[in-house]
Amino acid sequence: MPRELAFFRGAIVPIAEAKVSVMTHALHYGTAVFEGIRGNWNEEQGKLFVFRIAEHYDRLLQGCRMLMMDIPYTTEQLCAITIELLQSCGYRQDLYIRPLAYKSQELVANLRLQDLSSDFTLIAVPFGAYIDAEGAIDCTTSSWRRIDDTVIPPRVKISGHYVNSILAKTEATLAGFDEAIMLTPDGDVSEGSGENLFMVTNGEIFTPPVADNNLVGITRDSAITLAREELGIDVVERRIRRSELYLADEVFLTGTAAHITPVGSLDRRPIGNGEVGPITAQIRDTYVDLISGNNPKYLDWCTEVPLEA
Repeated sequence: MPRELAFFRGAIVPIAEAKVSVMTHALHYGTAVFEGIRGNWNEEQGKLFVFRIAEHYDRLLQGCRMLMMDIPYTTEQLCAITIELLQSCGYRQDLYIRPLAYKSQELVANLRLQDLSSDFTLIAVPFGAYIDAEGAIDCTTSSWRRIDDTVIPPRVKISGHYVNSILAKTEATLAGFDEAIMLTPDGDVSEGSGENLFMVTNGEIFTPPVADNNLVGITRDSAITLAREELGIDVVERRIRRSELYLADEVFLTGTAAHITPVGSLDRRPIGNGEVGPITAQIRDTYVDLISGNNPKYLDWCTEVPLEA
């Protein structure tokens, strides 16, 4: 029977005991950095695989540098903590793993990062589909612009800046769409509310550069690698205008939670024929297969969690 546990203040404890004070700085100001990591259960092999765990923790530590958080763990130690927690929980299903480094000091009315202590916590929860839709999804262009790097750096997952994404996602779903596409302050395409974006036109694949206020996505990097290695298509990073998406043959989104998600329409205009495009389908199917440890070529992206029989 799985157990609900957390890594909290240096130890694995029941999740009900992993509590912070209402005085905690991160609660008031969003001074935290998080990651989303997938644990993928392979039913045929009876094994749990964590996807690109080291890359996620490398990015977490980059975020810690941005917010001047000195947590006492290396990438290797964070990976080991994660494996130990998953072993202790004993889940045998798909998981969403959430590490969080945060300003833990119980202090308000202080806006100086250098004055504040930090801590690290980690949980894992059962997790299925992020977007509740079959086939290609329906998107809308958000009225909320993507925050600029000069406002809050979007290249790492700082908790406070996700209010930007939450406003866009909420606006989209209240209007009956599955997801929002966000533009930069200059009106170029940036990304989804929680995913990177790719456009397919005339057999070529394009994606906005990270300089257009994107997260440095690990699934984004995986999709670029698969396009090049499996389809022989190079991915061009360049600025994309909103109107280009309306005329594209295919559009798809990538993210740890969303995997590879095809876009069937934008602002009630069909993308291509409104269905899952062939290039998107090839990348998606290859990705979904390999994250569960089924593709030997990419097995180094997957970390097996040894579980008790």
